[in-house]
Amino acid sequence: MTGMFRFYRYGGPQELVYEDLEIGSPGRGQVRLRNAAVAVNFRDVMLRRGSYEAISFPSGIGVDSIGVVDAIGPEVRGITMGDRVACIEGADGAYGEQRIIPAARAIAVPREIDDATAAGMMLRGMMARNLVKETYRVRSGDPILIHAAAGGLGLIMCQWARHLGATVIGTVGSREKALVAREYGCEHTIIYGQEDFAERVLDITGGEGVPVVYDSIGWETFEGSLRCLSRRGVLASFGEASGEPEPLSPRLLGEYGSVYLTYPRLGDYTATRAQLLDCANDLFAMVTSGKIRIVINRSYALEDAARAHAELESRATIGSNVLVV
Repeated sequence: MTGMFRFYRYGGPQELVYEDLEIGSPGRGQVRLRNAAVAVNFRDVMLRRGSYEAISFPSGIGVDSIGVVDAIGPEVRGITMGDRVACIEGADGAYGEQRIIPAARAIAVPREIDDATAAGMMLRGMMARNLVKETYRVRSGDPILIHAAAGGLGLIMCQWARHLGATVIGTVGSREKALVAREYGCEHTIIYGQEDFAERVLDITGGEGVPVVYDSIGWETFEGSLRCLSRRGVLASFGEASGEPEPLSPRLLGEYGSVYLTYPRLGDYTATRAQLLDCANDLFAMVTSGKIRIVINRSYALEDAARAHAELESRATIGSNVLVV
């Protein structure tokens, strides 16, 4: 038996129920992971709320964890018992003591990176890497806008983009977050509710706008993000923390300056094993070299997952939250 969180209906953090379950042995092409640390991502909050659809009820939750392989299924090559690996996908069920994962998506983690740091960086860091190097290839001298710049993903993106030579503009929710964002690479910070961020971006860029906006907020920021773009700029909309944006007529993209709108998903950038490892290895190199520092806001006991969700939803947290098993 293993302890695991599930939920039986959509709702608040109180819907998360910790249960003892039998998860069994891994099947063909699978391994079983004994978790050491689990990431608390906003994607998990969206699933629990019902913004993302659960496959069935009761539903597990979470896809992002690191641990040690304690069972190996048939037809698995290149993985041995005791290997320390991370996985950022598979069936929801990472919020537990053990989980079954696809062996082809297991990623060996360097010894220099501890468990909590690995949990706080894998999904967020790999997404950040693809946003600044693939969705839009950030170049030296580019002014760019990153929403939620003091969050777990935002702080990684700020550092990576600054390393690439960009002038980073970040939106944040408080003065405290603004100070942190500046420490991690933001040259200009804009506090929601105190300024019109689109007007401020245009002021910073002399009316030209930015070639890319990275927007994980959604409804509250979507229209303003489009106004920030320079001609033929890219709006990378990849989250809905404030809800789904209103439907948009394609013709309006022309009126905003022949701009591009995309919704990047990590799985489409890491579809093959080679792509997955290239992405992970880029991230590991940035972290182990000290070019990127991972900020862990708070580590919770696994049993405190509901509290971790509540604090993440408050939008008062800075950096990444993790569950320690």
